[in-house]
Amino acid sequence: MPNDALGGGSRGPPTVAADGRLLTDGGTGNPDGNDGTDSTDDTDDSDRSAGDDADDRAHVERAIELSAAAVAEGNTPFGALLVVDGAVRVEAKNETVTSDDVTAHPELTLARRAARELDPDERAACTMYASTEPCPMCATANHYAGIGRVVFGVAGETLDELAGDVVTIPCAEVIRRADGTTVVEGPVAEDAAMAVHESFYGSP
Repeated sequence: MPNDALGGGSRGPPTVAADGRLLTDGGTGNPDGNDGTDSTDDTDDSDRSAGDDADDRAHVERAIELSAAAVAEGNTPFGALLVVDGAVRVEAKNETVTSDDVTAHPELTLARRAARELDPDERAACTMYASTEPCPMCATANHYAGIGRVVFGVAGETLDELAGDVVTIPCAEVIRRADGTTVVEGPVAEDAAMAVHESFYGSP
């Protein structure tokens, strides 16, 4: 279970338990969700695939579980977590509906906490795992916070094809235009990430 403080497949619809856990292949996700109280190489290293890394996949899958838990709480399907030196430090779920705040994205929540509670070296060592590619607002927050790396489950452009109303400027492009150093990798576990979106928005 992650610390509360920062100091320390198939595309079928997912099954979500009553407590918000995403059930996959007969197993259960980690029930200890915390709502923020935790590519392909082209011309540079800022946009590459992380799909071959088992730890990356496991952390993205946890972010996907958080996205399903967000839906169970009445919000839209997005979740994220921060990892430093292999340890989950904090997680967050989307709260845009329940908090009546259109900016209450989990990635922005985590970037704010990292900026407040971690020193620059710790932030540079952070990886943010997100169920869906961070939007331009959240990508910019990651840049300003100095988060070292972002790994996401499904690309914004892919989600836009299903749900529409997505600002489809890639996270890596935002970082590049800002002359930033955050490494962006993904998609990872794309089918599982899309299954939650399809269950919420409807299959194409």
